[in-house]
Amino acid sequence: MPAALKTPAKLKTWQLTAGAATVGIAIAAGAVAAAGPWDSSGQRTAERDWAASQEAGGGADHAGRTSGRAPAAAPSAPSVLRGLGAPVGSTHGGSVPAPDGKALAGVLDPLLKDKALGPERSAVVIDAGTGRRVYGKGGGDTLTPASTTKIATAVAALTSAGADHRITTKTVIEPDSKDVVLVGGGDPTLTARKDGPYADSAASLRELAEDTARALKDRGADKVTLSYDTSLYTGEQQHPIGPNENLTLVSALMADEGRLDDSSSGPAPRSGDPAGDAAKKFAELLDEQGIETGTKDKKDPEPSKATDRAESLAKVESPPLSALVERMLTHSDNDIAEALARQTALAAKEPVSFDGAGKAIDAQLKKARMPLSGTKFADGSGLDRADRSSAELLAALLARAADPAHPELRSVVTGLPVAGFTGTLVDRYPKDSPGTGVVRAKTGTLTGVNTLAGTVVDTDGRLLVFAFMTTGTTDPKAAQGALDQMASAVAKCGCR
Repeated sequence: MPAALKTPAKLKTWQLTAGAATVGIAIAAGAVAAAGPWDSSGQRTAERDWAASQEAGGGADHAGRTSGRAPAAAPSAPSVLRGLGAPVGSTHGGSVPAPDGKALAGVLDPLLKDKALGPERSAVVIDAGTGRRVYGKGGGDTLTPASTTKIATAVAALTSAGADHRITTKTVIEPDSKDVVLVGGGDPTLTARKDGPYADSAASLRELAEDTARALKDRGADKVTLSYDTSLYTGEQQHPIGPNENLTLVSALMADEGRLDDSSSGPAPRSGDPAGDAAKKFAELLDEQGIETGTKDKKDPEPSKATDRAESLAKVESPPLSALVERMLTHSDNDIAEALARQTALAAKEPVSFDGAGKAIDAQLKKARMPLSGTKFADGSGLDRADRSSAELLAALLARAADPAHPELRSVVTGLPVAGFTGTLVDRYPKDSPGTGVVRAKTGTLTGVNTLAGTVVDTDGRLLVFAFMTTGTTDPKAAQGALDQMASAVAKCGCR
C-alpha cells in the first residue's frame, strides 16, 4: 500500500467518493469500518481511511496509473461532505431534496442533443435515495450496450451463484491408477505467476501443483500420467467476434486469461489453446516438485474427462465472486465477464454456453423484476453487437446495487471505475472537471457505440444513478467527451 494511504490525512475526492458512493447511502464512520475487506486497488482502503480519521491533510489516488511514479494528489470534494455527514440510514444528502426533474432536464437536454452522440441516444437518471426517476429521454429504447452489459452480468452472477461463491480448480486421481486429471472449474483468474497485481489474491496454479505433489508422494507416486478436463463448459469456445486480443477462447481451464505477455488487464496477445497451455504449465510445476508426468511417447497432457469415481488430490479456490465482479468492472475484463455468465448458467442449471448463459442472465434479472422489454443477452461481456439493453435497465440495476437492502450487490458499485483515477476511466475527466473523482461509471465502447452508466454524487451530496447510451457515433473521443460532460453536469447540478 502506498505510504500516502497509510497515514490518514486530508480527505480528497477519491476518498470521499469511495465512502459515499459505494454503499448506496450516506454512511457513518462505524459503518465504513465494518465494510471491508480492503482490495488491492485501494478503492475500499479509501473507506477505511475515512473511518479512521476525519482530519485535514494529504491524499492519493487509487494507484490506477501504472507509470511507476508516485500517486498523484487528488482534488478536494466539498460537494460530497454534506452527504458523508448524514446519519446512517438517512436519505443521501440528509434533508436536501432530490433534484427537480425539470431543472435537471434544463441542464441535460442541450447536452443530449450534441451531434457527437450520433442519431440514437437515450438517458436516465435515478435518485438513489428514493429510487425515483428524475430524468429520462428514450429510457426504454433498447440499444447496443457494449461493455455496460457487464453490469447485468454482475448482478445476475451475484444473485444466482452468490457474492461469496468461489470457483474451484482441482486435481483428481482415477482409482487404482496413476492417472491424474487437472479439472477446470471456470476460473479465468487462476494464475501461474509468482508475482504481479493479483498473484497474492488469485488462485495459484503453483500452489495447486505443490499440494498435488504432496498428495501424490503420500501415496508413494512420483510418476503419473497427467490429463486435463474442460467438460464443464459446452458449446463454442470462440466468441462470435472471432480471435481478438480482448478475449481468449472461453474455456473452463486457463491460467492468467491465456495472456501471452505479463499484463493483467487490457488487450494482449492470447493463447490459441488456453486449457492445453495451462495443463503444460501445470506439468512443469509438478516436475519442479519431483513428480514426473506423461509417458515415453506422450509428454504433453491431453484432454480427458474425470470419472465420478475419481478421488480428490488437491484444490485451489478463486477469490469470491464479489471480488471478481470488482475486477471485471474496473478493467472491463471480458474473460471474467464470460466466466461469470457461465457461473450464472451453472446456478440456473442451463447449458454452460453462450446461449445458456444468456438465458440464465435474462431469467435471473426477470426474477429481480428488472425492466427487460426488448433486452437480449448474446454474451456476458458486451462484445457481441447482438446484445440489446435500455438505459432504463442499466439504471435500475445500478439503483438496486446502491440500495442498502441489497448488500450482496455492493461490489457492482465498488467495482465501477472512478473518473480520472481507476480502470477504464483513468485517462478520462481532467482534474478540473466537476466529475473527477465524483463520477463512478462503467464504460462501453464498440465502433459506433458509446455508453456510460454509473453513480455520481451531486453538489448537495446526493447520490444519483445514471445511464447514457448512444449508437451511430463517428468520433469515439468526441462521443466519450460528450458523455463525460453529461455525467459532470449531473455532478455540479443541485438542480432544485
